[in-house]
Amino acid sequence: MTSVPIEEPPPRNGPGRRLSTFFFRHPRVRLWTLLALPVLWLGVVYLGSLLVLLFSAFWTADEFTAKLVHEFTFDNFRRIIETPVYRDVAFRTIKMAALVTLACVVLAFPLAYYMARIASTRTRNLLVVAVLMPLWGSYLVKAYAWRTILSGEGAINWALGPFGVSFNGYSNTGLWLVFTYLWLPFMVLPIYAGLERIPESLLEASADLGGRSVRTFFRVTLPLVFPAVVAGSIFTFSLTLGDYIAPTLISSDQFIGTVIYREYGTALPVAAAYAMVPIVVIVAYLLVARKLKAFESL
Repeated sequence: MTSVPIEEPPPRNGPGRRLSTFFFRHPRVRLWTLLALPVLWLGVVYLGSLLVLLFSAFWTADEFTAKLVHEFTFDNFRRIIETPVYRDVAFRTIKMAALVTLACVVLAFPLAYYMARIASTRTRNLLVVAVLMPLWGSYLVKAYAWRTILSGEGAINWALGPFGVSFNGYSNTGLWLVFTYLWLPFMVLPIYAGLERIPESLLEASADLGGRSVRTFFRVTLPLVFPAVVAGSIFTFSLTLGDYIAPTLISSDQFIGTVIYREYGTALPVAAAYAMVPIVVIVAYLLVARKLKAFESL
Protein backbone atom coordinates (compact mmCIF):
# COMPACT_ATOMS: atom_id res chain seq x y z
CA MET A 1 0.00 0.00 0.00
CA THR A 2 1.51 3.26 -1.09
CA SER A 3 1.12 6.48 0.88
CA VAL A 4 0.03 9.59 -0.90
CA PRO A 5 1.95 12.70 0.22
CA ILE A 6 -0.26 15.40 1.60
CA GLU A 7 0.59 18.84 0.34
CA GLU A 8 0.33 21.52 3.00
CA PRO A 9 -1.38 24.71 1.92
CA PRO A 10 0.90 27.71 1.52
CA PRO A 11 0.99 30.02 4.57
CA ARG A 12 -1.51 32.81 4.56
CA ASN A 13 -0.01 36.10 3.54
CA GLY A 14 -1.65 38.16 6.28
CA PRO A 15 -0.82 41.72 7.38
CA GLY A 16 1.53 40.51 10.13
CA ARG A 17 3.49 38.33 7.74
CA ARG A 18 3.73 41.07 5.15
CA LEU A 19 4.95 43.49 7.81
CA SER A 20 7.52 40.96 9.05
CA THR A 21 8.74 40.40 5.50
CA PHE A 22 9.02 44.15 4.94
CA PHE A 23 11.13 44.63 8.07
CA PHE A 24 13.30 41.64 7.15
CA ARG A 25 14.05 43.17 3.75
CA HIS A 26 14.66 46.63 5.17
CA PRO A 27 16.92 46.26 8.26
CA ARG A 28 17.47 50.00 8.64
CA VAL A 29 13.74 50.66 8.79
CA ARG A 30 13.46 47.89 11.39
CA LEU A 31 16.23 49.48 13.48
CA TRP A 32 14.71 52.96 13.41
CA THR A 33 11.28 51.58 14.22
CA LEU A 34 12.69 49.92 17.33
CA LEU A 35 14.51 53.12 18.34
CA ALA A 36 11.68 55.52 17.51
CA LEU A 37 10.07 55.58 20.95
CA PRO A 38 13.26 55.96 23.06
CA VAL A 39 14.69 58.51 20.60
CA LEU A 40 11.42 60.47 20.73
CA TRP A 41 11.50 60.38 24.53
CA LEU A 42 15.13 61.51 24.60
CA GLY A 43 14.55 64.25 22.06
CA VAL A 44 11.35 65.67 23.53
CA VAL A 45 11.80 65.19 27.28
CA TYR A 46 15.56 65.45 27.77
CA LEU A 47 16.80 67.64 24.92
CA GLY A 48 13.56 69.62 24.91
CA SER A 49 13.96 70.50 28.58
CA LEU A 50 17.58 71.49 27.98
CA LEU A 51 16.52 73.81 25.17
CA VAL A 52 13.87 75.42 27.38
CA LEU A 53 16.55 75.83 30.06
CA LEU A 54 18.90 77.42 27.53
CA PHE A 55 16.24 79.84 26.33
CA SER A 56 15.20 80.84 29.85
CA ALA A 57 18.82 81.73 30.61
CA PHE A 58 18.43 84.65 28.19
CA TRP A 59 15.26 85.97 29.84
CA THR A 60 14.82 88.16 32.91
CA ALA A 61 12.57 88.09 35.96
CA ASP A 62 10.54 91.02 37.23
CA GLU A 63 12.01 92.28 40.51
CA PHE A 64 8.62 92.71 42.18
CA THR A 65 6.44 89.90 40.81
CA ALA A 66 9.26 87.41 39.95
CA LYS A 67 7.44 86.69 36.67
CA LEU A 68 9.49 85.88 33.61
CA VAL A 69 10.01 88.64 31.07
CA HIS A 70 10.64 87.12 27.64
CA GLU A 71 13.19 89.67 26.50
CA PHE A 72 16.50 88.50 25.07
CA THR A 73 19.45 89.62 27.21
CA PHE A 74 22.92 88.53 28.29
CA ASP A 75 22.61 90.16 31.73
CA ASN A 76 22.34 86.80 33.54
CA PHE A 77 25.61 85.53 32.09
CA ARG A 78 27.27 88.90 32.71
CA ARG A 79 26.11 88.75 36.33
CA ILE A 80 27.56 85.26 36.81
CA ILE A 81 30.91 86.24 35.28
CA GLU A 82 31.27 89.54 37.13
CA THR A 83 30.05 88.41 40.57
CA PRO A 84 32.92 86.88 42.58
CA VAL A 85 30.59 84.60 44.58
CA TYR A 86 29.48 82.70 41.50
CA ARG A 87 33.06 82.26 40.33
CA ASP A 88 34.21 81.04 43.75
CA VAL A 89 31.35 78.54 43.95
CA ALA A 90 32.16 77.22 40.46
CA PHE A 91 35.86 76.79 41.28
CA ARG A 92 35.01 75.15 44.61
CA THR A 93 32.69 72.66 42.91
CA ILE A 94 35.15 71.80 40.15
CA LYS A 95 37.91 71.36 42.73
CA MET A 96 35.69 69.05 44.79
CA ALA A 97 34.82 67.01 41.70
CA ALA A 98 38.50 66.65 40.82
CA LEU A 99 39.47 65.62 44.37
CA VAL A 100 36.65 63.07 44.55
CA THR A 101 37.69 61.63 41.19
CA LEU A 102 41.32 61.37 42.30
CA ALA A 103 40.33 59.66 45.57
CA CYS A 104 38.09 57.20 43.71
CA VAL A 105 40.94 56.30 41.35
CA VAL A 106 43.35 55.70 44.24
CA LEU A 107 40.85 53.52 46.10
CA ALA A 108 39.32 51.74 43.12
CA PHE A 109 42.45 50.70 41.23
CA PRO A 110 43.89 48.26 43.82
CA LEU A 111 40.49 46.70 44.40
CA ALA A 112 39.75 46.36 40.70
CA TYR A 113 43.22 44.95 40.04
CA TYR A 114 42.77 42.33 42.76
CA MET A 115 39.34 41.41 41.39
CA ALA A 116 40.55 41.07 37.80
CA ARG A 117 44.02 39.59 38.22
CA ILE A 118 44.45 37.90 41.60
CA ALA A 119 41.14 36.84 43.14
CA SER A 120 39.62 33.44 42.47
CA THR A 121 36.36 33.19 40.56
CA ARG A 122 34.31 32.81 43.74
CA THR A 123 36.03 35.72 45.48
CA ARG A 124 35.71 37.85 42.36
CA ASN A 125 31.97 37.25 42.18
CA LEU A 126 31.57 38.11 45.87
CA LEU A 127 33.55 41.32 45.43
CA VAL A 128 31.48 42.35 42.41
CA VAL A 129 28.33 41.89 44.49
CA ALA A 130 29.92 43.83 47.36
CA VAL A 131 30.80 46.72 45.04
CA LEU A 132 27.30 46.80 43.55
CA MET A 133 25.48 46.43 46.86
CA PRO A 134 25.75 50.13 47.91
CA LEU A 135 24.01 51.06 44.65
CA TRP A 136 20.93 49.10 45.76
CA GLY A 137 20.34 51.45 48.68
CA SER A 138 18.55 54.76 48.51
CA TYR A 139 20.70 57.82 47.94
CA LEU A 140 18.92 59.73 50.71
CA VAL A 141 19.36 56.88 53.18
CA LYS A 142 23.10 56.80 52.52
CA ALA A 143 23.40 60.60 52.72
CA TYR A 144 21.59 60.78 56.06
CA ALA A 145 23.56 57.79 57.37
CA TRP A 146 26.79 59.63 56.58
CA ARG A 147 25.39 62.75 58.27
CA THR A 148 24.99 60.67 61.42
CA ILE A 149 28.47 59.16 61.05
CA LEU A 150 30.07 62.61 60.64
CA SER A 151 28.19 64.23 63.53
CA GLY A 152 29.92 65.22 66.76
CA GLU A 153 28.79 62.01 68.44
CA GLY A 154 29.15 59.86 65.34
CA ALA A 155 31.32 56.83 64.67
CA ILE A 156 34.33 58.82 63.42
CA ASN A 157 34.60 61.03 66.47
CA TRP A 158 33.92 58.02 68.70
CA ALA A 159 36.93 56.26 67.13
CA LEU A 160 39.14 59.35 67.37
CA GLY A 161 38.08 60.18 70.93
CA PRO A 162 40.69 57.99 72.76
CA PHE A 163 43.46 59.81 70.86
CA GLY A 164 42.19 63.23 71.88
CA VAL A 165 41.33 64.16 68.30
CA SER A 166 38.02 65.52 67.05
CA PHE A 167 36.82 65.75 63.47
CA ASN A 168 34.44 68.37 62.13
CA GLY A 169 32.42 66.17 59.81
CA TYR A 170 30.10 68.94 58.65
CA SER A 171 32.74 70.43 56.39
CA ASN A 172 34.13 70.14 52.88
CA THR A 173 36.39 67.32 54.09
CA GLY A 174 33.37 65.39 55.30
CA LEU A 175 31.59 66.10 52.02
CA TRP A 176 34.63 64.78 50.16
CA LEU A 177 34.39 61.54 52.15
CA VAL A 178 30.67 61.23 51.39
CA PHE A 179 31.11 61.82 47.67
CA THR A 180 33.98 59.35 47.51
CA TYR A 181 31.85 56.68 49.15
CA LEU A 182 28.83 57.40 46.95
CA TRP A 183 30.59 57.33 43.59
CA LEU A 184 33.34 54.74 44.24
CA PRO A 185 31.43 51.85 42.55
CA PHE A 186 31.21 53.91 39.36
CA MET A 187 35.01 53.93 39.24
CA VAL A 188 35.63 50.33 40.32
CA LEU A 189 33.50 48.69 37.63
CA PRO A 190 35.01 50.42 34.53
CA ILE A 191 38.56 49.80 35.77
CA TYR A 192 37.71 46.17 36.54
CA ALA A 193 36.25 45.72 33.05
CA GLY A 194 39.30 47.39 31.49
CA LEU A 195 41.72 45.15 33.36
CA GLU A 196 39.79 42.04 32.38
CA ARG A 197 40.06 42.95 28.69
CA ILE A 198 43.88 43.01 28.77
CA PRO A 199 45.12 39.79 27.10
CA GLU A 200 47.33 37.58 29.22
CA SER A 201 49.61 37.15 26.22
CA LEU A 202 50.75 40.78 26.49
CA LEU A 203 51.76 40.36 30.11
CA GLU A 204 53.52 37.09 29.30
CA ALA A 205 55.35 38.74 26.40
CA SER A 206 56.54 41.51 28.71
CA ALA A 207 57.82 38.92 31.19
CA ASP A 208 59.57 36.99 28.40
CA LEU A 209 61.33 40.18 27.32
CA GLY A 210 62.70 40.67 30.83
CA GLY A 211 60.15 43.13 32.14
CA ARG A 212 59.59 42.87 35.87
CA SER A 213 56.16 43.22 37.45
CA VAL A 214 56.52 46.93 38.24
CA ARG A 215 57.80 47.77 34.79
CA THR A 216 55.11 45.65 33.15
CA PHE A 217 52.48 47.48 35.17
CA PHE A 218 53.65 50.96 34.13
CA ARG A 219 54.55 50.09 30.53
CA VAL A 220 51.76 47.64 29.62
CA THR A 221 48.91 47.46 32.14
CA LEU A 222 48.51 51.14 33.03
CA PRO A 223 48.47 52.48 29.43
CA LEU A 224 45.94 49.85 28.37
CA VAL A 225 43.63 50.46 31.34
CA PHE A 226 43.95 54.26 31.30
CA PRO A 227 40.90 54.77 29.01
CA ALA A 228 38.85 52.77 31.54
CA VAL A 229 40.07 55.08 34.31
CA VAL A 230 38.98 58.09 32.27
CA ALA A 231 35.63 56.41 31.61
CA GLY A 232 35.08 55.96 35.34
CA SER A 233 36.10 59.54 35.99
CA ILE A 234 33.29 60.73 33.72
CA PHE A 235 30.79 59.36 36.24
CA THR A 236 32.54 60.50 39.41
CA PHE A 237 33.32 63.98 38.07
CA SER A 238 29.90 64.69 36.56
CA LEU A 239 27.92 63.25 39.48
CA THR A 240 29.88 65.37 41.96
CA LEU A 241 29.57 68.45 39.79
CA GLY A 242 25.78 68.41 39.71
CA ASP A 243 24.89 67.09 43.15
CA TYR A 244 23.05 69.36 45.57
CA ILE A 245 21.60 67.03 48.23
CA ALA A 246 24.84 65.94 49.92
CA PRO A 247 26.27 69.49 50.03
CA THR A 248 23.04 70.67 51.66
CA LEU A 249 23.24 67.97 54.34
CA ILE A 250 26.97 67.89 55.03
CA SER A 251 28.59 71.23 54.26
CA SER A 252 27.73 74.85 54.97
CA ASP A 253 29.54 76.05 51.84
CA GLN A 254 27.70 76.65 48.60
CA PHE A 255 28.22 74.54 45.49
CA ILE A 256 26.85 74.81 41.96
CA GLY A 257 23.91 72.51 42.67
CA THR A 258 22.90 74.30 45.87
CA VAL A 259 23.13 77.72 44.21
CA ILE A 260 20.93 76.60 41.31
CA TYR A 261 18.44 75.11 43.77
CA ARG A 262 18.38 78.34 45.81
CA GLU A 263 18.07 80.66 42.80
CA TYR A 264 15.41 78.54 41.09
CA GLY A 265 12.59 79.82 43.26
CA THR A 266 13.43 83.53 43.06
CA ALA A 267 15.52 84.06 39.94
CA LEU A 268 14.90 81.30 37.42
CA PRO A 269 16.86 82.96 34.55
CA VAL A 270 19.93 83.33 36.78
CA ALA A 271 19.64 79.69 37.85
CA ALA A 272 19.30 78.64 34.21
CA ALA A 273 22.34 80.66 33.23
CA TYR A 274 24.36 79.20 36.10
CA ALA A 275 23.27 75.70 35.08
CA MET A 276 25.18 76.28 31.85
CA VAL A 277 28.43 76.23 33.83
CA PRO A 278 28.41 72.47 34.65
CA ILE A 279 27.05 71.73 31.17
CA VAL A 280 30.00 73.52 29.54
CA VAL A 281 32.47 71.86 31.93
CA ILE A 282 31.05 68.39 31.27
CA VAL A 283 31.03 68.90 27.49
CA ALA A 284 34.69 69.94 27.62
CA TYR A 285 35.46 66.97 29.86
CA LEU A 286 33.69 64.58 27.48
CA LEU A 287 35.65 65.95 24.52
CA VAL A 288 38.90 65.28 26.36
CA ALA A 289 37.66 61.81 27.35
CA ARG A 290 36.80 61.08 23.74
CA LYS A 291 40.32 62.02 22.71
CA LEU A 292 41.61 59.56 25.30
CA LYS A 293 39.31 56.82 23.87
CA ALA A 294 37.37 56.53 27.13
CA PHE A 295 34.07 55.77 25.39
CA GLU A 296 35.50 52.46 24.19
CA SER A 297 35.71 51.34 27.84
CA LEU A 298 32.10 52.17 28.75
